Amino acid sequence: MPRRIVIIGAHAAGVDAASAARKTDRTAEITLITEEKHAGYSRCGLPFVIGGQIPSFNDLIVFPPSYYQMMKLTLKTETKVTKIDTGKKVVETVDKTGKTEELAYDSLIIAAGASAFTPPIKGREKQGILPLRTLEDGEKIDQAVKNGAKTAVIMGAGLIGLETAIALQERGLTVTVVEMLPQVLPAMLDADMAKLVQEMLQQKGINILVGKAVEEFLGTDKVTGIVAGGEQINADLFVSAFGVRANTQLAVDAGVALGETRTIKTNARMETNIKDVYAVGDCAESTHIVTQKPTVQQLGTVAVRQGKVAGINAAGGYALFTGVLGSAVTQLYDTQVGVTGLTETAAQRARIETVTGTITSKTKADYYPGAKPIKVKLVVEKESQRVIGAQIMGGEEVTQRINAVSFAIQKQMTVRELAKADTAYAPPLCETWEPLVLAAEMALMKLR
Repeated sequence: MPRRIVIIGAHAAGVDAASAARKTDRTAEITLITEEKHAGYSRCGLPFVIGGQIPSFNDLIVFPPSYYQMMKLTLKTETKVTKIDTGKKVVETVDKTGKTEELAYDSLIIAAGASAFTPPIKGREKQGILPLRTLEDGEKIDQAVKNGAKTAVIMGAGLIGLETAIALQERGLTVTVVEMLPQVLPAMLDADMAKLVQEMLQQKGINILVGKAVEEFLGTDKVTGIVAGGEQINADLFVSAFGVRANTQLAVDAGVALGETRTIKTNARMETNIKDVYAVGDCAESTHIVTQKPTVQQLGTVAVRQGKVAGINAAGGYALFTGVLGSAVTQLYDTQVGVTGLTETAAQRARIETVTGTITSKTKADYYPGAKPIKVKLVVEKESQRVIGAQIMGGEEVTQRINAVSFAIQKQMTVRELAKADTAYAPPLCETWEPLVLAAEMALMKLR
């Protein structure tokens, strides 16, 4: 009898889990269930459709219906899982017509993702607070712009918040970003690097208020303004970019254990505490490669890697998930910003003593036309001299440098070894001295 694999969720983690399961077991019956109308699309692309760089929201659908047919996957859209019964090994579902169904499984993968949330702020029940998490969310924001919105307030200065702020400004809106913490990109950058990003955004005309929490939503039925840090800001459009919360209720009701991060606890095979039940993506916990402690990294790259591991294991194969570094990049106007490993602040929280090396350089030979500035900050553990993090900001070539440091951290390279790296050079492509090497030398000087 073929193996039955049921996957709750059909986005990055879920679809990659299904694909890996299919490659491992050619005969398995694999079913994906999602509450959304569209499956297998890229959430990360939403701000770039709003900004006009990508023509249509439909372009974000990475896995068209033909893909599921080719891979022999059963996809159930607009279907909600109401209960997981781990004793009977069934999931109960209801579709949009109200039809209920019981699906039996041999292996279950929970890829339930996360949902946008608005903190308990006075007036949050009012209409017109728009999150940006789903394709439909994106369409609503796009529609508000088409309907003539002239001003927007973005609440939250994380990646999605800033990318959306730029997208709306590129559509001609006057944009204000409000962030409760004292800096932009608080989860990604240290204060010194965040300050540069904030200054660049302000030069481009985005109004940024940091260290100001949203205290109230104003308006009768529909939001017309907010109070933040004691001042009133009125606008036509309000985007909630406070963050996301893992969808864990279904798992908890089924007896699946949560970890200390309040997301689903898993081992290296992505197994939960219940046999034959796996969890992946934004609802699952990871281990940080540097600290070896539980962490939550709600990134598409993590989702697909975890999905692949769970899919292989659910289909009878063997695979391990080695952990996360939180490697991430973004492009804000013509500036690229990237991070991997621990920031100086995160290292302090983990009680790791560090030194840092920071350097400002150019992306090509200084005399070559079009050379762009690049700034590299390396974080090094003082005791072992190991590289444990990097933040890079520049006009180009940030991603592959972040990837290079990610390899260095995973191979436990010391800053001394990094300073001796054999790197390439050509005037139109890079400087004679690789900025990563120069930053390593700066850190070494402090260690001496």
